[in-house]
Amino acid sequence: MQRATLDQCPQAQPYRVAAVRPPQPAPHWAQQLAELGFLPGEPVMLMARAPGGDPLVVRVGASTYALRRAEAACVQVVQEGDVA
Repeated sequence: MQRATLDQCPQAQPYRVAAVRPPQPAPHWAQQLAELGFLPGEPVMLMARAPGGDPLVVRVGASTYALRRAEAACVQVVQEGDVA
């Protein structure tokens, strides 16, 4: 099982959320991301990167969001089929 963060993933590859680890200065990001659906086990995919790499278009479950790269870096993922 190899973990990566969502901001590092190649586009259009299926992953699952393994964990959300917010940075120390912004612990509230964990709750915000959970409210959007970034919960362990949820399917997630990087759909597109804006020019310059920020923001990122990501799909979690059936919803699509624009996340800042720093927020996406909080989302640890495993490849689809791996056990989180």
